[in-house]
Amino acid sequence: MTKLEVSSRPELRAADDATIEDAIAYADPMVLRGLIFQLTGDPEVAATGVRTLQAGFAEVAAPATDKDADLLRRKGSEFLKAYRDDGAGVIGIGPRERLPASLGLMLGRTLDGEDLEHHLEELAIDPAARSLRWRQAPDPARLKDFTVTVIGAGMGGLNAALQLRQAGFPVTVIEKNAGVGGTWWENRYPGARVDTPSRSYTHIFGVDFPYPNAFCEWRENVKYFNWVADQFDLRRHIEFETEARALTWDEAAGEWVIEVVGPEGAARTHRSRAVITAVGFLNRPNIPQIAGAETFAGPSWHTARWPEGVDLKGKRVAVIGTGCSGYQTIPELALEAAHVTVFQRTPQWLFPIPGYRSPFPPQVNWLDRNLPYHTNFMRARACTLDGLANVAQIDPDYDDPHACSALNKRARDASLGFLRRKLADPALVAAMTPAHPVWSARAVMVDPEYSILDALLRENVTLVTSGIERIEPRGVVASDGALHAADVIVYATGFHATEYLYPMTITGRGGQTLEALWAKDGARAYLGCMIPSFPNLWSIYGPNTNGALNVASFHEKVALYALQCLEALVLGNGAALEVRPEAYWRYNRLVDDRNREKAWSDPRARNYYWTEYGRSATMNPFYSAEMSGFLRRPDPADLEIA
Repeated sequence: MTKLEVSSRPELRAADDATIEDAIAYADPMVLRGLIFQLTGDPEVAATGVRTLQAGFAEVAAPATDKDADLLRRKGSEFLKAYRDDGAGVIGIGPRERLPASLGLMLGRTLDGEDLEHHLEELAIDPAARSLRWRQAPDPARLKDFTVTVIGAGMGGLNAALQLRQAGFPVTVIEKNAGVGGTWWENRYPGARVDTPSRSYTHIFGVDFPYPNAFCEWRENVKYFNWVADQFDLRRHIEFETEARALTWDEAAGEWVIEVVGPEGAARTHRSRAVITAVGFLNRPNIPQIAGAETFAGPSWHTARWPEGVDLKGKRVAVIGTGCSGYQTIPELALEAAHVTVFQRTPQWLFPIPGYRSPFPPQVNWLDRNLPYHTNFMRARACTLDGLANVAQIDPDYDDPHACSALNKRARDASLGFLRRKLADPALVAAMTPAHPVWSARAVMVDPEYSILDALLRENVTLVTSGIERIEPRGVVASDGALHAADVIVYATGFHATEYLYPMTITGRGGQTLEALWAKDGARAYLGCMIPSFPNLWSIYGPNTNGALNVASFHEKVALYALQCLEALVLGNGAALEVRPEAYWRYNRLVDDRNREKAWSDPRARNYYWTEYGRSATMNPFYSAEMSGFLRRPDPADLEIA
């Protein structure tokens, strides 16, 4: 399947030159560099120069000069005017052989091999690029017998269900919530929004979904997941308000026995030949054990369990925790509550993103509707996490007590500059400066106009860094003995991030439990998705899948990998497939070795990036092309089919 742009654009046909020029002024010049070259082959576009700029924590390609940027905008306007004058009809993407050069022009570097293959997929010209294409037609009776259960109806579960159904597998989705969206069904606290570009937070088949923001809040994310469920008629496969409690492999039957609890609390079992878990890893709230918490006289809740319709006007609110969710919600609470007390154990590195809290200018949405393939190239521009991999890489020859490389120091200096500009007070700057290198803990993207830093300057906000001794009926007592009165306590304390598949009990071949397998040094998986002794089981967003690829990309690639494994079973008349132990350990030794070379191995950081076992169960240390290549197709030598 190949995307063809729409054949009728009345909005463009009615636009005058000034409207087109005004819209193009809001286009990303590097996107124009790749897109206009792809559509026209114009050598003047290809001849424009490129420089590298520091943007947040990463370095990005930009036009070398204002003259280059002006030329790209002029070429973009000329193309749109000519396209309008020609009737704005059906238009193809242009020569396929030109795409590598066009993508390279947009990204400011040469692409080849897996790096090129990954970006071609992310361009989403083929919305089915990550769908299973059977090597040969399967036996219909055998395919009908090969039932698959998906656990979770968030981003990964919805995609897995769609791809399974399109491949012909009978599929059932088990979802504990009353609606789709996973983490975005649950996280509805004030200020909740993505911290990666929304254009990369969609499946490739959703490239044209009309997002209103560059970084969308939770309501818009829920809209997208509802669109996926409705557009592809997935709700009929989903059992809502049903939670999977245990999975047990039945060796004789070659099936998983899944114990579930339904909406009325009734327990039952469900059988399936294969299971794909898509439960995420930031979905089970972690509430710390603080002395006296049960004595608090007012209401309290975790950010992921925000009460609908709660009114905090005139209330004194204590917020415990300052990770991403805390830094997002505190500025919003400060605009509503009488007073907000912020209990911060560890500050986080902050990076300003212009327009982070704001809708797109209308001109950008106009371009999405009227500039052919604009959404595709905008998506491909944001589809790599190599900037994160670069800034987190430890340079063993770099000597600095606060940074792990020259690039890491530039990112640190950029964040410190932002802190100093916003706060002015040296004591407050010091309180908000982390002791660990950038990206040894999750950095936080914020709006430069209004963020946690602006909230801290308000008269109704107090920052407490001395720690918490206990909670009393009247409020929170800090370690210095001071009582901070509160009417409400909000726990912004994160999740059981390293306890993958928690709290399900999973028992595989020969009675092997996942809990016992992971007891020694935490959660592990082969390619983040397969575990020895657990046949026909794949995990989406499993251990060590945070990083390397954007979330949607990882979900899609793991789902396709699982489908290719299922294809091997169906076509080869196999009953069960699992990863060989030697392949599992070989991959995990590589993951651990590479993670030790990343900033998150720094002992000064305390967070879910690094576990008490001296390794990371969450972080993926590879570059995008590396991980994409690992998941490109199953290696038969690493797998065992029975």
